[in-house]
Amino acid sequence: MTIGKLAEKSRVNVETVRFYERRGILQQPKKLGTFRVYPAEYVAKIQFVKRAQELGFTLRETTELLELRIQDQAKCQDILDRTEEKIRQIDSKINDLKRMKRSLMALADCCEDKETLLSDCPVLDCFMKDNKGLK
Repeated sequence: MTIGKLAEKSRVNVETVRFYERRGILQQPKKLGTFRVYPAEYVAKIQFVKRAQELGFTLRETTELLELRIQDQAKCQDILDRTEEKIRQIDSKINDLKRMKRSLMALADCCEDKETLLSDCPVLDCFMKDNKGLK
């Protein structure tokens, strides 16, 4: 299939396919006549990459997952280890976001009068100070 058909069947655009080629995720096939003919299994590979990205895996991590699929000695544990590490990373990000939210809520609480001139805005004052108590 042509790159356009591959992109269409994979639900990505042609530039995504080219990007994956540049990153080494897909190998650009040799030309047959005037067109490159892409193998049908590339559709599943692209869908795998897109799904891994949706789950928070980087392209580098996704490439590692794909490489595990072709290794003879790879075990389910190898994927499980990477999945559990991704869960830990997500938990850490969630904690960071909760901390940021608490800080922003404390900043918002500084605003008592929305009609105060910006030059006297207590919220801006809070930004300017090192407010350790806002964590």
